Amino acid sequence: MTTVYDFSVKLPTGEMKSLKDYEGKPLLIVNTASKCGLTPQFKGLQELYDKYKEQGLEILGFPCDQFNNQEFNDIDETLQFCQMNYGVTFPMFAKIDVNGDNADPLFKFLKEQKKGVLSKNIKWNFTKFLIDKNGSVIERYAPTTEPEKIDDDIQKIL
Repeated sequence: MTTVYDFSVKLPTGEMKSLKDYEGKPLLIVNTASKCGLTPQFKGLQELYDKYKEQGLEILGFPCDQFNNQEFNDIDETLQFCQMNYGVTFPMFAKIDVNGDNADPLFKFLKEQKKGVLSKNIKWNFTKFLIDKNGSVIERYAPTTEPEKIDDDIQKIL
């Protein structure tokens, strides 16, 4: 059976990173944007990371520019923005597409595992996927779901 750990993703440097490096850890995978009305969710995501990283939680951020061009062109600008404005220390990856022909294979998999309300496509920035320690997708959260609302679900899989 395919799990999240079977995928590799691109780091901001262009190098590939295997998600096997996170095997045995619960994950929260999020498509992010720096210039979105939901961007303040970075604060809540960082709070979850600070609260649970010692227990193994990893939050993986994937900048995406598919929704009204709300991401910087330069990944370094994105990383600096997230760190300076929201204190982001969880891993951020290279900018990706989450929908369409060029969608990242990881996000194709995530969408197949947990479809949205009306379709499997991701509708906006800050769609979140909760992954258990076995690499299985257990929940998908709408972009408007505040990170603190995921707290109870995270506690159940730690």
